Amino acid sequence: MVKKMKNALLQELESRGFINQTSNLDGLNDALNAGRVTAYWGTDPTGDSLHVGHLASLMLMRWFQKYGHRPIALVGGATGRIGDPSGRDKGRPMLTDEQIEHNCAGLRKSISKFIRFGNGADDAIMVDNNDWMKNYSHMEFLREFGTDFTVPRMLSMESVRRRLENGMTFLEFNYMTFQAVDFLTLYKNYGCTLQFCGADQWGNSIMGVELVRKKLGKEVFVLSTALITDSRGEKIGKSAGNAVWVNEDKTSPYEYYQYFRNTPDDLVEKFLKIFTEIPLDEIARLSKLQGAELNSAKKILAFAATEIAHGHVAAVAAESAADALFGGGANSENVPSVEIEMNADMGIVDFLMAAKLFPSKSEARRMIEQGGIQIDGKKITDWKSVVSVADEIMVQKGKKTFLRVKRK
Repeated sequence: MVKKMKNALLQELESRGFINQTSNLDGLNDALNAGRVTAYWGTDPTGDSLHVGHLASLMLMRWFQKYGHRPIALVGGATGRIGDPSGRDKGRPMLTDEQIEHNCAGLRKSISKFIRFGNGADDAIMVDNNDWMKNYSHMEFLREFGTDFTVPRMLSMESVRRRLENGMTFLEFNYMTFQAVDFLTLYKNYGCTLQFCGADQWGNSIMGVELVRKKLGKEVFVLSTALITDSRGEKIGKSAGNAVWVNEDKTSPYEYYQYFRNTPDDLVEKFLKIFTEIPLDEIARLSKLQGAELNSAKKILAFAATEIAHGHVAAVAAESAADALFGGGANSENVPSVEIEMNADMGIVDFLMAAKLFPSKSEARRMIEQGGIQIDGKKITDWKSVVSVADEIMVQKGKKTFLRVKRK
């Protein structure tokens, strides 16, 4: 039986629903009570921005730093060259060095929105595991670590078992050994004793705990967070096609605000706890609201989440744009916009495709026929309709998506 958590940080994390699983909760509790702890969270550069699916881990690190501990953000320049098989039915595409460098820069921008970097005792640092992995030849890596991992133990991991059914490659099979060496290296270089991870990374992270114990006889810890899912219960990620991005060049602050503004009623309390820093007693009050009053809680959630990721000014602008549009369309200044080539009148389907509102013409036609498209406030139901050329056109898709289309 786990003793009662006495550490203030763990109490905060537990109350907000961050803790999914820990390798040794008692030991972690004692370590946090003993003084400042260094922890890391890592992500591979498979894209040039983080997304909402990463936010539980980012907010976890934010709280960790807020309580006086030091976070390390690891960008997997080496592991990104392999591809993590966790939670996947097929291998990830191989990235070029140029793609990895570009994506790493975007990830640094995303992470910097949530934690503070600098030279202070609890300021975060950022590392790239390619800085140490590139120094090993294949032979050197096998001689140094090959006997520390057993094949039966590696095969017992859920991420491996799932991929074996679909033809896991030897390249992917090595992924967990790389991640384990990351933890060992960060322990040696920075005294890092804790790894944060998503629930689907549990197996890879535990291998690091075991490697540190085998090599150094020391105990380190893992704390996993639950995966964030959408209203259909599907994991939020770019591969699932439902990502809401952190970087504003991929998802505007307005769209980011609207994502949280449209939170399903039954997830409002959960999202307030995870995605904001609103005090728990205030969240308890907001969560008791019912019916139309619950919309005020959603607006508070959207504003607080947007303010953390994009700053106060952007949050105010996003809120103002949303209020104006849903209050009658008085002000579209802060609504997302896109420029398209429009030198003459365009068919409605071609117009919507040029604005990148739909992935296919068939989906655009279906939405039009269902009455889900408005052009400058007028509902369009005939997919053969024509959009007259104009310098700026306001498009509404469904009830909650607005886009300003500007002519180049």
